[in-house]
Amino acid sequence: MNLDAKKTALRMIPYGIYVLTAKAGEGTVAAATVNWVTQSAFSPPLIVVGVKTDSGTYALLKATGIFTLNMLGKDAKGLAFTFFKPAVLEGDKISGQGFHNGHNGLPILDAAIGAVECKVVSIVEQGDHHIVVGEVTEAHLPNATTGRPDAAILEMKDLGDNVFYGG
Repeated sequence: MNLDAKKTALRMIPYGIYVLTAKAGEGTVAAATVNWVTQSAFSPPLIVVGVKTDSGTYALLKATGIFTLNMLGKDAKGLAFTFFKPAVLEGDKISGQGFHNGHNGLPILDAAIGAVECKVVSIVEQGDHHIVVGEVTEAHLPNATTGRPDAAILEMKDLGDNVFYGG
């Protein structure tokens, strides 16, 4: 296989940028930037998320069976980079970012333009990222959107010419 062609071809897949949060107990919170996300069913509403298997976020969502997916807007580039590193809970902030708890008790970032709370319905354990299927149990939109909702989301290409994932 031509490895350069494989890398470039796989990088042609567009990616939105999201922050997945998970929590176990009162003091253990995890948050990670994720970008392998899609809706896979309308009824029930299901989303699919690829989560790195050696991350604390994956361990918490697998143990608790719940997670929240925070949607980042075009002006949230800094948040994407913030959650490339393990999250730190300090008082009422996660890695310096304000949050509030959703119905499932998990953090919703105050800066998120939308969020969905999910319960895990299955996990496909293949590769270095496992595929987590979550049923949407609650949705949040702090402000009304204008135009196409998918145009509001921060995308990988918005992070700069040298930021890629995959390939």
